Amino acid sequence: MNELGRIIQLPKIVDPRGNLTVAEELKNVPFDIKRAYWVYDVPGGESRGGHAHKRLRQLIVALSGSFHVTLDNGHERKTYLLNHPWEGLYVETGIWRTLDDFSSGAVCMVLASEPYDEDDYIYEYDDFQKYIHSQHV
Repeated sequence: MNELGRIIQLPKIVDPRGNLTVAEELKNVPFDIKRAYWVYDVPGGESRGGHAHKRLRQLIVALSGSFHVTLDNGHERKTYLLNHPWEGLYVETGIWRTLDDFSSGAVCMVLASEPYDEDDYIYEYDDFQKYIHSQHV
């Protein structure tokens, strides 16, 4: 069974001119980075995610503002508050994720281990449950 996420501390370089944080593949990001994208201007009350991946791993970072990420491995759920740009939530394969409660002006950046592939997504929770149980037989 996959772990329900892990917060990774990214380097925070404090500078009076403005702080800097860096994410480096295979150093503080535990995979090769094949894609980066960001979500912003999420209307109040809306959710993002609502799916799982068969192969893709992610590091989810709140670049600005805050939001909650709920992870589900088919047996348990855990919710994380992301609100620091020097912390990333590592999400393994086979984990259902939902992002919600976005603050005004929130920006969510995602670093992904794979390029976009529609076949890697599981969009229905019932299909996710079947997939998880088929992996542990």
